[in-house]
Amino acid sequence: METLALILAGGKGSRLDILSQRRSKPAMPFAGKFRIIDFTLSNCTQSGLYDIGILTQYLPLSLNEHIGSGKPWDLDRRDSSITLLQPHNYWYLGTADAVLKNLEFIQRRSPKYILILSGDHIYKMDYRKMIALHKEKNASLTIATQPVPKEEISRFGIMSVNKDDEIIEFEEKPKTSKSNLASMGIYLFNMDLLKEVLTGIKQDDLDFGKHIIPHLIKTTSKEVYAYKFNDYWMDVGTYDSYLDTNIAMTKDFTELDLYDPTWKVYTKSEDLPPVKVGSEAVIHNSLVSNGSVIEGTVINSVLSPGVRVGKGSTVKDSVILNNVLIGEDVTIQRCIIDKKVIIGHNAYLGFGNDFTPNIEKPDLLISGITVVEKNTIIPSDVQIGRNCRVFKTYKFDKASIPSGSTIK
Repeated sequence: METLALILAGGKGSRLDILSQRRSKPAMPFAGKFRIIDFTLSNCTQSGLYDIGILTQYLPLSLNEHIGSGKPWDLDRRDSSITLLQPHNYWYLGTADAVLKNLEFIQRRSPKYILILSGDHIYKMDYRKMIALHKEKNASLTIATQPVPKEEISRFGIMSVNKDDEIIEFEEKPKTSKSNLASMGIYLFNMDLLKEVLTGIKQDDLDFGKHIIPHLIKTTSKEVYAYKFNDYWMDVGTYDSYLDTNIAMTKDFTELDLYDPTWKVYTKSEDLPPVKVGSEAVIHNSLVSNGSVIEGTVINSVLSPGVRVGKGSTVKDSVILNNVLIGEDVTIQRCIIDKKVIIGHNAYLGFGNDFTPNIEKPDLLISGITVVEKNTIIPSDVQIGRNCRVFKTYKFDKASIPSGSTIK
């Protein structure tokens, strides 16, 4: 086998807060019917990579059920293999430590190259082009890169390259930098180099960005090159980026084409009936998934499978996850509603013009998004303001919840 793909899918996604309490970030629903990890898995199979290991850790059940035998991605064939690699003796302490703890699995496959991928980004990429560049440059390691806005530099590993795109400097999440070329967290290693650095650096929380990459660039003469990727790529690791990236998919023109027949995004689909649109329903610029019943108004929103919107209700600028039941005369504005929430008649979520940041989590909710936990039941006639966190355990002993509240 030439190339083994390893997908790092154990991330908690702590900035997604309520949404990642019971699932890992790669298992988060996206654009109605997909999960975030579907994009990386589909990239692999569209690129002709059928030998894949998925390294899971944090709350893997939802992810494991979604992936199953890998059939939606054509990974259940005789000449393909998908393996879920859960920690079996010690917890993974870093991205590279996760790979180190599965070195025996890797060596059994005897690959020439190891392609290490993140399972929590939204993008389409033909990995064959990166592999071709790696061979052409006779590289030991190739890192996929993309320019990022200067104000976002501190979120990424930032590198500088020479005229041949050889990486000459690398700094993990610097406050400032002359360069804005960011690592996408996609690494193509020669097998012998990967084994050498994983076993040679003694560090408990071994991480590619913090330890492996800086070590290779500063202390060795190995050929490390940048593969420049200029197409759509998005990390949806915050409430704002998750909501805004979902809603961007509803526009007339989208940078990421979910409908391109030449590069499909595959997923495990539920067997549900078609969307039903009532005689008084109004739908503008929205994604409405199978099994949904719309009797009200849906504007600039994403509805996952099995959502029901009652008569007289309006859903605007929101993401509604699976099997949410919305009663009659309900208003929902700029909200993320997790699965199996029930909302009574005449409720109003995202109410008013008070944009007080969430008092408990002001770093997470400041732009007016209200988030509702899975399985919450919201009674009729309740008003909930903006930047609120709503937990299913709350008893709703008052009908008005002010902006900035966390109710548990």
